[in-house]
Amino acid sequence: MHLLAGIYDQGLYGIPQDHQKAYELYLKAGEQGSADAYSRLGILYRLGTGVERDMKKAQHYWELAAMLGDVEARCNLGVLEWNVGNYIRAFKHYMIAARVGSKDALDEVKNGFLKGLVTKDEYASTLRAYQQRLNQMKSD
Repeated sequence: MHLLAGIYDQGLYGIPQDHQKAYELYLKAGEQGSADAYSRLGILYRLGTGVERDMKKAQHYWELAAMLGDVEARCNLGVLEWNVGNYIRAFKHYMIAARVGSKDALDEVKNGFLKGLVTKDEYASTLRAYQQRLNQMKSD
């Protein structure tokens, strides 16, 4: 359903673009456990694509996606928290994302450390977890 939603969302393969159909399919896919579909719903609400722009709904869907393990959604939550001045919460999101392999999130954690918003221990443990994750993904 998630893949079909993307086809409708972008109007690919000769299928006319239909944001409402895409929304319905993303929602069904999310309800069936697709973190990526929930993350995409968050993006639709952030941009106002086929729905009325609504940052609270975007945050809601990113939270659902993050709970299912979507790293991009976790980073988007970090950005939202940063934008409203919740820097500690923002860095908590970035640290979680970095620990599962997000280089962009690791860079944000490093910036937080350099600005004094992340402790040395938090940065070091996040860096170790990031490196362990990279090592797990390597193959012969």
